[in-house]
Order: sequence, then C-alpha cells, then structure tokens
Amino acid sequence: METRWKTSGSSIWCEGNQCFHVCLCLTEVPKNIPSDTKFLDLQNNRITELKENDFRGLTNLYALSVRNNKISKVHPKTFAPLKRMQKLYFSKNLMSTIPKNLPASLVELRIHENRIKKVAAGAFSGLGNMNCIEMGANPIQNSGFEPGAFKGLRLNFLRISDAKLTGVPKDLPDSLHELHLDHNQIQAVELEDLSRYKNLYRLGLGFNHIRNIEQSSLLYLPRLRELHLDNNRLTHVPQDLPNMKYLQVVYLHSNNISQVGVDDFCPRGFGMKKAFYNGISLFENPVNYWEVQPATFRCVGDRFAIQFGNYKK
Repeated sequence: METRWKTSGSSIWCEGNQCFHVCLCLTEVPKNIPSDTKFLDLQNNRITELKENDFRGLTNLYALSVRNNKISKVHPKTFAPLKRMQKLYFSKNLMSTIPKNLPASLVELRIHENRIKKVAAGAFSGLGNMNCIEMGANPIQNSGFEPGAFKGLRLNFLRISDAKLTGVPKDLPDSLHELHLDHNQIQAVELEDLSRYKNLYRLGLGFNHIRNIEQSSLLYLPRLRELHLDNNRLTHVPQDLPNMKYLQVVYLHSNNISQVGVDDFCPRGFGMKKAFYNGISLFENPVNYWEVQPATFRCVGDRFAIQFGNYKK
C-alpha cells in the first residue's frame, strides 16, 4: 500500500490502518515524514516558507499539496530531493514569482490565487515533461511575461484566467490544446494574436471586454472544436466561423449581437464543413430570434443545440 501523509484540516484522517490527528496549526513542514510517502498533503495550514531540507529523503513523493497556506518564500534547493514528483498544488499562497528549480519530472503545476506579477525568462527551464499549468487569479499583466518565459515547454493545458491581461499573451507554447483566458480585460483579438496556436482544440475568452475579432484571426486555429466568447461586447457574430471546419461548440451569449445573418455560422453549400455544430448559445443578446432565418443553422446537428432568448436590457 502506498503511504499518504496528510496534515491539514481539523479532524482525524485515516489511510488504511494508519490515522493522523490533523489541525490548522502547522507553521512549517513537519519533520520525520515517512520516506515512502507518495502524496503529501499540507494544505490549509499557516506555513510561511519552504526551506532547503523540508523534503529531504522524500524521493518517492509523487504529489505535494501546500494549497491555502501563507507561503511567500521558497529556497532554491527545496525541491532538489523530489526527483519523481509529478504534481504540485501551490494555489492560494503569497508567492510573487514562480518557485525556482522545480523538479524536471513535474507534469502538473497549480499556482493560481497567488500574487504573481512577473514570469521571468526561463522560469520553466528544464520542465520538458510539463503538461498542465493553472496560474489564474494572479495580478499579472501582459508586460509581466518576459520574452522566453515559456521557452521549452510542451504544454497541453494553460489557464491564465482572472488576471489583468488586456490582450492575448505572446509566445505561449505552440503545443497548446487548451488555452483559457477568461475573466480578463482583453479588448480585441487582432490578426496575429493566435497565429502560433494551430493545435488548439478549446479556446476560452469569456468574460472579457472584447468588441472586435479581426477577420481571419480565428482561421489560424484549424483544429478548434470549442470557442468561448460569452460575456463580452461583440456586436456581431465573428466572421470566420463559417470557415472553421471542425468547430462544434461556440458560446456567444451575453454580448451585444443584434443581428444574425444566414451565413454567419455555416458555409455556403454543403460538404465544406467537416463537423456539425452541437452547441450554439446566443441567449442574452438583443437579437429577435423570430427574425433569424432557419437556414442560418443548416449545419447544426440538432435544433435543441441552439439557445436563444432571455435578453434583458
């Protein structure tokens, strides 16, 4: 049986025949943690710092959670013993930068809800196995990403939501399958903003201030399946949608769209679109659904996939 060691919360916690009394009282990483521990849960405590020898001997550690502490400082050699660690949960702390010298084995990093304002060049150097980074809810602006900040990464998933972005960040990994930039202050999508993300399947741009999506900007995403543009300030359906062959879900609700044209979603003629839509949301827009021609949705697989109505001035 693999060993799990948990010191958080306010209860008795058991794993197999081992039980540990836990409480909201730790101010540092406990000593004498079993060397065969694979999951170490230190969340919901009052730890302020990770020191050089805090994880000495924990060579079997697979996942570490220090979520919801008060950590603002990490020694550069803190993670040196953790040669096999793949998951690090660091959200809800007080970090202003990405911790240095993260383990090369790391696959997943969750560091949202900190105080990160800058991601330096080479911050993720040597992390060729990294697949997923969640760094939303940090007060980072576009200028906070230095050139080369994501160099060397082959990410599939990146979330930078609830930040202070005013545009799509430059030089993110071109390997991305999912990019989530919701709840920012993005004003527009310009022609070259998405040109390097040809592998994207899902793009989240909801809850921004987008008024304009430049024509042909979305055509850089030939594999896109799902597009979230809800809760923005668009006045018309983006012009590229009819030519996006694999797009199946598009969220456009809660915008300022007052008209929907017969060719706004589907290409003229049949056989040009590879996948039928299975979800189009247009509710909470000032468009009269009875004025939209039925042929507008000729490449939608099911009429129940279309959502209209509920507009409130």
